[in-house]
Order: sequence, then C-alpha cells, then structure tokens
Amino acid sequence: MSATAPTATPPAPSRPLNSPSRVIAASLVGTTIEFYDFYVYATAAVLVFPKLFFPTGNDTTALLASFAVFGAAMVARPIGAIFFGHLGDRRGRKTTLVYSLLTMGVATFLIGALPTFGQVGVGATVALLVLRLAQGFALGGEWSGAALVATENAPAGKRAWYGTFPQLGAPLGFIIANGIFLIINGVLGEGSDAFMSWGWRVPFLFSAVMVMVGLWVRLKLVESEAFTTAEKKGTLTKLPLGTTLKFHWRETLLGTFIMLATYVLFYLMTNFTLTFGTRAVSPEDGEPGGLGIPYVHFVLMQILGVVFFGIFTMLSGPLADRLGRRRLLIGVTSAIIVFGFTFPLFLTVRDDLVFTGALTQAFLVFGFLLMGATFGPMGALLPELFPTNVRYTGSAVAYNVSSILGAALAPIVALALWAAADGGTWLVGVYLSAMGVLTLVALLLSKETKDRDYARSSHEG
Repeated sequence: MSATAPTATPPAPSRPLNSPSRVIAASLVGTTIEFYDFYVYATAAVLVFPKLFFPTGNDTTALLASFAVFGAAMVARPIGAIFFGHLGDRRGRKTTLVYSLLTMGVATFLIGALPTFGQVGVGATVALLVLRLAQGFALGGEWSGAALVATENAPAGKRAWYGTFPQLGAPLGFIIANGIFLIINGVLGEGSDAFMSWGWRVPFLFSAVMVMVGLWVRLKLVESEAFTTAEKKGTLTKLPLGTTLKFHWRETLLGTFIMLATYVLFYLMTNFTLTFGTRAVSPEDGEPGGLGIPYVHFVLMQILGVVFFGIFTMLSGPLADRLGRRRLLIGVTSAIIVFGFTFPLFLTVRDDLVFTGALTQAFLVFGFLLMGATFGPMGALLPELFPTNVRYTGSAVAYNVSSILGAALAPIVALALWAAADGGTWLVGVYLSAMGVLTLVALLLSKETKDRDYARSSHEG
C-alpha cells in the first residue's frame, strides 16, 4: 500500500484587516470634524466673538483679542500631541483616536452653550479660552492618529495616496462649516439680533452630531498591523517622547519646518482673507481698509477656491507616490514663495469692482490650489520620518509645534503687517514667502521618504 501524504492543516486566519472603505471613513471623518471646528471658530472669531466676548470699543483691538484666543489653542496642541502621542504609541491608534475625537466634540459643543460677556462678564471670556485650549489639546492628537490609520493600512506603493484621505478633511470641513453659516445668515439675516443672540451657536452645537458619527466609525476599526507587530516584537517604548527627542530630534525639527509654509498659507487663505475681504474699503474709524466684499459673497468665493483645494489634495497623493514627497514639495514650496510676492497684484481695490472681484477669485483659486498640493503629501511624509514605536508622537509633535510657529502667529502677524502697510497686503505676502524659504531649506536638508521601510518598529529596526 502506498502511503498517503497527510493533508496540510491550513493556517489559522489572521486578524481581519481594515477594509479600504473603513480606513477612508475613519481617517477622513475625524479630520473633517477637526477642520469643521476650526472653521466654525475662525468664522465666529471674525463675525461674532469680538462683539460678544471682547467688547473693547475698538474693532481692531477686539479682533486681535479674538485671534489671540484662537491662537491659544495652538499652544495647547503640542501638549495634546505629547499626551495622545504617548497613548497612541503605547496603547494603539484606535483607542487614542476615540479619546481625541470625544474631547474635541465636547469642547466644541460647550462653546455653543456659553453665556456672553454681556451676561456674565469676564467669566465668559475665560470660559471661551478654557474650551478653546481643550479644543487645541484634543486636536494635538487627532491629525497624527488619522494619518497613521490611513498610511499604516495602505497598500504597497500607495501610502501618499492613502495619506491624502485625512487631508481631505480640511476642504470638506470648510465647506460644511461655512455652508451652515451661510444658511443661518440667509435665514436670520447677516448681523441680525437673532444671529448674534443664538444663530451663531448652531454650528457649534451641530458638531455633536458629527462627533457621534465619527465615534461610531472609529469604534469599528481594527488596530493596524504595524502597531501589533511592534507590540509582539516588544519594541514599544515606555517613554515615546524621550525616545523621539533622543534618537529622532533631527527628523522632528525638519518635520516642524517642512510643515511651516503649509500652516501659514492655510491660515492666511482662510482667516486673514476673510477679514481683509469683508472689511470696508475706507472704515470710518481709521482702521486699515479691505476689499469691501459682502460676507456672503466672499465666503462663496472662498468655497469655490476650496474646491480646488480638495482636487489638488487628492491629485498630490499619486504624484507624491510617483515623483517622491521631497521632489514634489520642493516644487510646490518654490511656487508658494513666488505666490507671496503676488499679493499686491491680486488683493487691491480697482476702479472696476467686477475686476476687483475677478482678481480676488483668482487669488483664492491659486492659493487654495497650492494649499492642496502642499498639504496632501504631509499625511505620508511626516509619519514616514519616524519608526512605528514613536510614529504617533514624532509626527504629532512636529505637526503641532509647527502650528505654534505658523498657525498661532499667522493671523496676528498678518493683521499687524496689514496695519503697518496702511491697508496694503504686500508685507503679508512677504511674510508668507519668508516662511516658504524656511520650509524650502528644511526640504533641501531632508531625505526622500517614499521608499522608507514603514514596517520598521524602532530606531534600531
């Protein structure tokens, strides 16, 4: 009798991987809410908060105070990056993303329920500051976790493309937030008593609905294979921040400055342009003038520009996978430097109001187009600088320290330069170009990360 070879026992099925649709939803929904919260606050910081929470009697001073609280959140973001980065590198990406989203949602909802300065005095201003700090703390851990969910679950050769999914939250959040404000303005009337008393609260309260959807999606996630492999190998570190600063301080520093021009461009295109575009050409109080475009019209112009933001965010992913992150960003950053010097050409009141509007629209399209091209690859580049055991902490610290240098200072610096130029924008443009030069230097000093081994679990791996 001939012996029959025993049938091999099939291996036990491995832990189920996250499907592409689940990865996209989980990484996109949180950043959409993050940027929704930002745009809601940024819009309220221009239209509502100076009057309701900072009644100084001077429009520019009140606006500066409102932007200062706005910028305070950026100071809290690195603290959140350290806290949530520690959790993410020690306990996993999924749990951390749930905590960060919940913290952010509660803070945003409570802002919508705050009493005003006229009702409780300075306590309202303090409460707004505390909740804004809570928002910043939560946001410090949000972006990096979303980027890691996307890139650690990406197929080979498509990391930058998958990394654009969390980045797409920026244009989507802008459209949702400003769309809601436009609807409320249309129903209640811009600057009406109803809008100032309760209408402005609706977008903040609505964030609770978005957060519930986001939590439902994220609770269905499976932990990434990269993290579980590092956990099995025993390469997780007890102090991710210490390991990052000891072994990866250069990558952290480069990542911070690589992100700098992106942040400054982002906040100038959204925050400063809204202020400048809607300010009267010749204000009676002697403050610097703007373009005098009605709020509703200007926001619609911004939304059109943001469409190009979204398109070029998605296009940048495949390009970065093909050309490399560094090569693509060197070209885009050079274009941002040139763009900064064109501010006076586009943002100037002309005798023909239609021509003024056309130039402003072109400015918004070009600026947001560049924003998408520079922001898209960041979802892959910053995490690729670090190994798995400190990837959450390293990318979060670089991303959020850059938010202080760029995002926190940009609105205040831009307002000061605008006033110093007697209502002109050329100094604001020079500021953007200068930040672009710093980013370009960081890119030239960095190495390409496209083919870096993303499965390496420590600085020794």
